[in-house]
Amino acid sequence: MSIVVNKVIGGSFMIQDVDHEQIVTPEDFTEEHRMIARTTQDFVEGEIVPRDEEIEKLDYELTVKLLRKAGEVGLLGAEVPEAYGGLGLDKVSATLISEKLTQASAFALSVGAHVGIGTLPIVYFGTEEQKMKYLPSLASGEKVAAYCLTEPSSGSDALGAKTTATLSDDGEYYILNGSKQFITNAGFADVFIVYAKVNGKDFSTFIVEREMEGVSIGPEEKKMGIKGSSTCPLILEDVKVPVENLLWEVGKGHLIAFNILNIGRFKLAAGCVGASKDTIALAAKYANERMQFGKTISSFPLIGKKLAEMNTRTFVLESMAYRTAGLFDVGLAEVDHTSENVGYQSAKAIAEYQLECSINKVFGSETLDFVVDEGVQIHGGYGFIQEYRVERNYRDSRINRIFEGTNEINRLLIPGTLIKRAMKGELPLMQQAMALQAELMQPIPSQTFEGTLDQETHLLAMAKKIFLMTGAQAVQKYQQKLEEQQEILSHLADMMIQVYAMESALLRTRKMMGRSGEAKAHLAILMTTVFVQEAFAQIETWAKETLAAMETGDTLRTQLSVLKKLTKRSPVNTIEMKRSIAAKVIEAEEYVR
Repeated sequence: MSIVVNKVIGGSFMIQDVDHEQIVTPEDFTEEHRMIARTTQDFVEGEIVPRDEEIEKLDYELTVKLLRKAGEVGLLGAEVPEAYGGLGLDKVSATLISEKLTQASAFALSVGAHVGIGTLPIVYFGTEEQKMKYLPSLASGEKVAAYCLTEPSSGSDALGAKTTATLSDDGEYYILNGSKQFITNAGFADVFIVYAKVNGKDFSTFIVEREMEGVSIGPEEKKMGIKGSSTCPLILEDVKVPVENLLWEVGKGHLIAFNILNIGRFKLAAGCVGASKDTIALAAKYANERMQFGKTISSFPLIGKKLAEMNTRTFVLESMAYRTAGLFDVGLAEVDHTSENVGYQSAKAIAEYQLECSINKVFGSETLDFVVDEGVQIHGGYGFIQEYRVERNYRDSRINRIFEGTNEINRLLIPGTLIKRAMKGELPLMQQAMALQAELMQPIPSQTFEGTLDQETHLLAMAKKIFLMTGAQAVQKYQQKLEEQQEILSHLADMMIQVYAMESALLRTRKMMGRSGEAKAHLAILMTTVFVQEAFAQIETWAKETLAAMETGDTLRTQLSVLKKLTKRSPVNTIEMKRSIAAKVIEAEEYVR
């Protein structure tokens, strides 16, 4: 069922061109993929939506019952290998499930925490015995999993955890002491993936069972949103965890934690795709029903502009998410789950795309926040009333910029990861930067663009050069102290995020044009043009701010003159394009592509 593409080096999109035939897009879905999407949609509409209000009141018994039903139809075992009771599906399928579940609101989070960060540590890093013992019951929903990393004193600084694990005198148990905070599913979970420091120093991972003596659960947190999900502290007091419940090896906990978070970040973006689509449908339908000044508000251009921008950003996010799913399908296909060194294989395969995962997480969470904010605005005063679903979408979305590492942390990780890969010789980043310096000393010939998306393709190439120019300047100026310049790193991250977004939309649309013709790809062409033009303008602004932060006087003027050569472009009528996009959304009353 997997869509076959070649393996790609993580981060290489910043310095290499990509063939549009070598990315996965939603237009590539097989009939099996569409069947999985329908199965998920049917489950949500048949089992979750009718119980929505009960779930929102946090009924443990009901949530567990529905989780088991989800297990019965295969939604919990998609990423569990068949040998351990799962379906062993590809990442595209799992991404589709994550997207389609989002209409289930907080229940989608209960599922997501269970199947992702709760189950995957055992899938990728467990021993054969651990997999046989735990995965079948997790895949069926007989048992529910939770992931326990955050502590009262350590959030983003995960390695600062104070929970300890001490080997017993007889060598048969690790004695765990400490507490974990904000644990999703804690109220009813049976299995906990817990991080603790062996002898207070070696960060390690343990499979802890609820029934073990000394395990207790604190009270439910009263949250702003996602109210139908359980969020409690986990308290560990002299908990005797059998040594065979150590996951992978002592001191390897950071590799498990960070790589599982990578997967979590990517899955979060997939959920944001679904939630954005849901909100677009709510907003478009309301705009067609709400009358003001004698006509529907959907007929007002400023409302249409909102719907067009909501739809465009969602199209771009969808393009990014499935492109990344395709990368993982190829990378993880090489992991041998029966191998003794499966942990190393898994860590390497997942870490390959950690940069792309952070990009998806930041862009996805901020896209959803934009979409739900505009959704509320279109609803006007009614958007502030709980009777209208868009109000909950607004509240529920806010946590995504904090979940799985804050967006600020991820913004620091994005350029930092790229530079580290370059320093290790995994990417010829500095060589490309040096070649660009020589190129920029030469006159840049004027460009004429006649073909569809030719100018946008050129702007993408220029955006990569702008990043290389400003990034190389930052590395040269600050060297080892660059990590202290967080504002500059954030701007570099934003440039990389926009490059991946621009490229994902461009590649997807060119693929659509090649297969179906320009007429059928017309809407995608409009959205891609609008997005690339506006994203490029942002990149130009960030580059100017970054250069001005690093240099002054003649040096700055010289650099700005070079930047000006890279940013030449002919303006396009995005207002008219957005009106055309809006007309399609308003007519369909849902997300369109």
